[in-house]
Amino acid sequence: MKLTENKTVLITGATRGIGKGIALAFAKNAAHVAFTYSASVAAAKDLENQLKEFGVNAKGYQSNAASFEASQNLVADVIKDFGKLDILVNNAGITKDNLLMRISESDFDDVIAINLKSVFNLTKAVIRPMMKQRDGVIINMSSVVGVKGNAGQTNYAASKAGIIGFTKSVALELGSRNIRCNAIAPGFIETEMTAKLDETTVDGWRKAIPLKRGGTPNDVANACLFLASNLATYITGQVINVDGGMLT
Repeated sequence: MKLTENKTVLITGATRGIGKGIALAFAKNAAHVAFTYSASVAAAKDLENQLKEFGVNAKGYQSNAASFEASQNLVADVIKDFGKLDILVNNAGITKDNLLMRISESDFDDVIAINLKSVFNLTKAVIRPMMKQRDGVIINMSSVVGVKGNAGQTNYAASKAGIIGFTKSVALELGSRNIRCNAIAPGFIETEMTAKLDETTVDGWRKAIPLKRGGTPNDVANACLFLASNLATYITGQVINVDGGMLT
């Protein structure tokens, strides 16, 4: 039996990078996959087709995770379309980096809304159906920056640190209902976005990591898959660093 067979997972922000890696990992392990996207209908349709090749149901939903109402409607639609919802992966996020003295109020607010408030919105939307079925898994994507901070990323660091506190509190509130909530804190993960960076800079980051390489979306996806599976039924309220030893 595969790790998430016959489970239904909802993943926010899944058409590229880490989110796409997570979606594919769940489909490979026989989970039915609902996912959100913000802009590209073509990318969403392409991902749907890739996921269905594994013999599972898959559907993309264009939705704004920063909107409370949209999040409520999204979860209702997923349950209507798939029949149930077992796993939520809060992955949607953005960066708008700048030094604090230069960062605008709108850039701070946007990052907090999309990275942190979205986690509240979606978690709030899933807890009633999960409590009713007395079973559920919530996985929130934080970052090593939320653990240690980073110059030029006060908004991003604040949002990701907030996710950690939120995760631990939800775990305490919902543990008695058999709902587990954990966070993953990725380090330097090589994606389409990092491929655009200067190679000298990227190589310097790799050399500073104890494992001497950047991570891949699959590295994060495998941790996510583990936390969602029955291999992790006694793990809740934790932050798993997927960082090659960066924070060691």
